[in-house]
Amino acid sequence: MTETAPRSPAPAEHPERKPERTTGAGTEHGPVRQAVAQRIRTLQHDYRNDVSHAVQALARLRRGIGRQATETPDLWGLVGMEQFYATRTVHGRGRVDEAEALRAERAAHVAVTLWALHQQSNRAKRMHVEDGASLGTAVRRLMSGTDSDEPIRKRLVRAGTATTFDVLAQRLRELVVLLRAAEIPLDYGLLAEQLDRWQRPGGPALVRQAWGRSFHAHQPAAGHGAQQDDAPGGPVETGAGPNDTKDET
Repeated sequence: MTETAPRSPAPAEHPERKPERTTGAGTEHGPVRQAVAQRIRTLQHDYRNDVSHAVQALARLRRGIGRQATETPDLWGLVGMEQFYATRTVHGRGRVDEAEALRAERAAHVAVTLWALHQQSNRAKRMHVEDGASLGTAVRRLMSGTDSDEPIRKRLVRAGTATTFDVLAQRLRELVVLLRAAEIPLDYGLLAEQLDRWQRPGGPALVRQAWGRSFHAHQPAAGHGAQQDDAPGGPVETGAGPNDTKDET
């Protein structure tokens, strides 16, 4: 009689998790990025097609610029937090603690309200492009290779050297006003994920490094723009930036 060796129990099955791509600035395709991209994608489509609810939503979002995420209940349902929790479930993650929730809320609030400012009155072009330009790349596209480029570069330096989240948000707003005028788009999902990363230990240095690298890596078209020798990250410059608060649709 032949004895049959006992079989090992089959390994427990786990739900498949979506892979997350990472860079030095943290998890770049994590829940915050996906949630913000999904929220903006829908609003952007409807706004460009002049759907009334989207036009009204962008006006409300612009009024939230410069305010704390916890002080704007009028924006509940507009900045992508439902998508954040849903995306987190897809990734098989557990309960969201208070610190993680607050980071995500602040990052999503700043990213989506700044996009609403960037997209303002522009039905022809998308100012959020998924897997598109990072902040450093977008700022580099503003530059024409002349002496007038230096104030633009300094604004990116100022953003990179911000010491508080509120100051960072204000300096990003100054850059977005310039990008809007030039109709240069930005990947706001990536920006949101970097804003989330910025709030973690060691985050400001990683995000600053990512912005500096993308600033230097962008290759302008022939005859347009010249490479700069110094990356964003120099001394903080003084002086207020543009203060665009009008609420056009």
